[in-house]
Amino acid sequence: MNNIYKTIEGGICASKGYKANGTYCGIKKSANDDPNTPHKNDICLYVSEVPANAAAVYTQNKVKGAPIIVTKANLEKSEGKAIAVIANSKNANTCNADGIEKANKMCLLVSRELGIPQEQVIVASTGVIGQILPIEPIEKAVPILAKGLDHHKNLEAATAIMTTDTVKKEYAVEFDINGITCHLGGMAKGSGMIHPNMATTLNFITSDCAISSEMLQKALSEIVKITYNCLSIDGDQSTNDMVCLMANGMASNEEITCEGDEYEIFKSALYQVMSNLTRMLAKDGEGATKLLECVCSGAKDKETAIAVAKSVVCSSLFKAAMFGEDANWGRVLCAIGYADAEFDINKVDVDLSSAKGIVGVCRNGSGVEFSEDEASKILSCDEINILINLHDGSCDATAWGCDLTYDYVKINGDYRT
Repeated sequence: MNNIYKTIEGGICASKGYKANGTYCGIKKSANDDPNTPHKNDICLYVSEVPANAAAVYTQNKVKGAPIIVTKANLEKSEGKAIAVIANSKNANTCNADGIEKANKMCLLVSRELGIPQEQVIVASTGVIGQILPIEPIEKAVPILAKGLDHHKNLEAATAIMTTDTVKKEYAVEFDINGITCHLGGMAKGSGMIHPNMATTLNFITSDCAISSEMLQKALSEIVKITYNCLSIDGDQSTNDMVCLMANGMASNEEITCEGDEYEIFKSALYQVMSNLTRMLAKDGEGATKLLECVCSGAKDKETAIAVAKSVVCSSLFKAAMFGEDANWGRVLCAIGYADAEFDINKVDVDLSSAKGIVGVCRNGSGVEFSEDEASKILSCDEINILINLHDGSCDATAWGCDLTYDYVKINGDYRT
């Protein structure tokens, strides 16, 4: 079934029935806090006007932030229903003795302010690990957030979850299901401590499509595998990673309860949003100057294609070469070679491309002559494509990353202090 996915504005407010807000409450003050200097938002709230079906995926790190534990428990208690999401930046509320108490308190504050069940509140935090989360600023902020909820304040929310991000990240689409117009949009944060397998960063997605909790979870789990799980900035997996997806049914389509054409349309819309947010996250990697997009084609199965593409974007040596605009294709072959997959390296071709052209650097597993000047020109662009063909089948996959720069070390050298 063909469908056109139209890109629209609005982020998490692009779908019917969602309001958002963000504000600065002072969770973390700088040593030289100037009252005359405008502050960036550090806490946000968004709500659905009606209870929504909800799904989520979480970090696979054994150390999990308290908000992850509380959100997971809430969704289990509510049987996959949610109305509100509260999220803060500057403090991860992780590895703290009172972490779960504070995360529950954030849900309780929203519950009381909005008059909704506490278990239908999702909570998320991001920032420094191991520092006590001050609850007093949040207690003061929740009434302000609630009072200012608006259908057009997606930007206030998107900026509130930023940490070392340099730009806000939003994407939304409009699509049809059996003649009914539906919407799906989201926002994301993340710049560092991002590595494949599950969820990488905080990501919040909303839809007005009617779809059951079970099918919502199925779609999210399938799409995260080929989007966020194929993203790597630095090889470090966060403790607070989460993707939260809500669907409130306000588009009034017939509820999707099983696989079929309608489910595939919804899943494709979800892919549009999540893949574009993934791309934005990669491009805004800490200290990054280049987006790296690795496409592995000709694989015998999807798993092989994913393993190879991810192996390349995770290679620190290759990432450093891209920063230096050095067509050191041997590092690509090296990364392909230690991918956890089976294939014939003697069939592998590699090309490097950008807006300035394409250059073949490897054929049948061996190097070929190419112009270093032409390659350098191609690698001077801020978006680089690494094209790998295994010549072993018809499956493909894409992985996203960024170059490794001096600034990455500068940013992380004194991140806490």
